[in-house]
Amino acid sequence: MRPLSAAVLLLATSLAVAPQQPTFRTAIDLVHFGVTVVDKQGRPVTGLTANDFELVENGKKQALRFFAAGDPAAAPALHIGLLLDTSGSMTDDLRDARTAAIKFVNALDEHLVERIRMRKPDGWTALYDALGLYLNGAQEQDGQKILVLYTDGGDTRSSLTFHDALDLLKASDVTVYAVGYLEHQSSGTRTQQRMELERFSGITGGQAYFPMGGKDLEDVFGKIRQEIAARYSLGYVSSDPRTDGAWREVEIKLLRPGLKGVRLRTRAGYFAPYKKPAS
Repeated sequence: MRPLSAAVLLLATSLAVAPQQPTFRTAIDLVHFGVTVVDKQGRPVTGLTANDFELVENGKKQALRFFAAGDPAAAPALHIGLLLDTSGSMTDDLRDARTAAIKFVNALDEHLVERIRMRKPDGWTALYDALGLYLNGAQEQDGQKILVLYTDGGDTRSSLTFHDALDLLKASDVTVYAVGYLEHQSSGTRTQQRMELERFSGITGGQAYFPMGGKDLEDVFGKIRQEIAARYSLGYVSSDPRTDGAWREVEIKLLRPGLKGVRLRTRAGYFAPYKKPAS
């Protein structure tokens, strides 16, 4: 993984908050979804309750077993990862990215901040491999998992492909917030890379941001902090007992009347547990 270590700084921290509500348990049969609701201006909508949501799995309504709304003391443990592109192309932009990233994680872990400060731009961009490495570790974590991904360009070195990365994200329960600073790319390259970052975030229920300059970065990271703080956590036990590993489509609906123009972001489903049939 030498190209990856030369190109991407992969950082992770955990905010392990002990739940106060005993209804949340990290059992394999509890399906967990992180949900973000925003208004027409993209601002988080707060104040919703469990009665405002309906869960439907493969066309069948599911009974909500766990609900938490923006209260860290009641929500599942929060695990935050930061994937910061430090490839050679970041030479001119790393200072602004580093400053914004430090402010983002400053309250989380001082050792994490020092690792960001010490990193120098060099090497190629093994973005997909770094993403795969993070997801491999994240699957062992219980609770909410959020990855903030910052890059100024596309992948140039990974053994994984873009579609490999998409498949890994679809199989995970990680929410991706992508920040693409693409101003130094050609128009054609910029369009392709923007599409990739939007796919990464969209498939996980996150959001992609494309700041126009270094001054916009702090605002972007601030918006991500606001969304994380306003997330809703929903959990249910599937009425489908099969352990076939099949994909299950999940639709989460808002029931409260009068919520005009709001948008709900979450992942589109999950893979059922798999148990090898008896021979």
